Amino acid sequence: MDYSKFFSAALNRLHDERRYRVFADLERIAGRFPHAVWHSPKGQRSVVIWCSNDYLGMGQHPKVVGAMVETATRVGTGAGGTRNIAGTHHPLVQLEAELADLHGKEASLLFTSGYVSNQTGIATIAKLIPNCLILSDALNHNSMIEGVRQAGCDRQIFRHSDMAHLEELLIAAGPDRPKLIACESLYSMDGDIAPLAKICDLAEKYGAMTYVDEVHAVGMYGPRGGGIAERDGVMHRIDVLEGTLAKAFGCLGGYIAGKADIIDAVRSYAPGFIFTTALPPAICSAATAAIRHLKTSNWERERHQDRAARVKAILNAAGLPVMSSETHIVPLFVGDPENCKKASDILLEEHGIYIQPINYPTVAKGTERLRITPSPYHDDSLIDHLAEALLQVWERLGLPLKQKSLAAE
Repeated sequence: MDYSKFFSAALNRLHDERRYRVFADLERIAGRFPHAVWHSPKGQRSVVIWCSNDYLGMGQHPKVVGAMVETATRVGTGAGGTRNIAGTHHPLVQLEAELADLHGKEASLLFTSGYVSNQTGIATIAKLIPNCLILSDALNHNSMIEGVRQAGCDRQIFRHSDMAHLEELLIAAGPDRPKLIACESLYSMDGDIAPLAKICDLAEKYGAMTYVDEVHAVGMYGPRGGGIAERDGVMHRIDVLEGTLAKAFGCLGGYIAGKADIIDAVRSYAPGFIFTTALPPAICSAATAAIRHLKTSNWERERHQDRAARVKAILNAAGLPVMSSETHIVPLFVGDPENCKKASDILLEEHGIYIQPINYPTVAKGTERLRITPSPYHDDSLIDHLAEALLQVWERLGLPLKQKSLAAE
């Protein structure tokens, strides 16, 4: 039997649906972010990255790089095993303590990625609660969806940030049934923020547990970078907070934080934690350095918000279809997968601007977009160049500007 035909057919389906993904071979340059080298098919090219999740540029911060190099030099590279078998090294223990402190919780637990922390964290928590009903926001990340699926218990989806719908489901579940509300604090594709205080109100009123994904907010919001929950003063009301070290903190890994018994139960039962090698010491030390720095430094957060506001203002003034966003995420509506990919290709190849196209299944069909993420290091000249390049691309592809759309209506 020719097994390769199955894989070829699967790839052809992606091509036909304009969903086949092409990776850009990039080489970041420490000290020059967001500038990078693109290893293109035609050779090396200088480009500016406009879609990185290293939101604050902490991946190049001297304290973070220094901590990584010092630790690797002192103790070596790998962790040496799973957490249970020689892998619980001291930099990891220090990092978990730092994360618990960041979120004002009794304990935290480190995973190899934010994806794994959601996937195995949600599933394990729900499995340990008899007859648990999971109430999940309609726009939750794939990692949360997989965690809900793997829990194997009943689940219901409430309309995105719709508190009336969530309350209906809570009432229907009854006061005696255990319930887990799972949502994100900041939704990365639209840039909107969940009404965490209202979610906590409902959870307390109807006896539900809360699990909040803060991956796109930790480090960037709140007086110490504790996320939207810290900014909104509800961190103490949320049972489990989940976050990442791979975005604002510029490193790698995911985690959950909560009461000691919850964290210990996940540590003791979660296969995605138990059966995988621990993160290396150098990564943990670097992440700890980033967290400690951002607990006391507000420059990065303030500059970041200033840059995001300027990008929105410049692109809106140019008539480009900037989707409404109250955060640092700047989505630019395209609405067609082929044009979205073409726009991305032209920006990269002709303007030295890298913005990855966001197509289905990451977003719904018909809502394809370019997702722009400014950093503190995108200066005015780079922003102006971005606007000029986007206008040229929009004109070349015949994409509508805001003024044209309004005139047509």
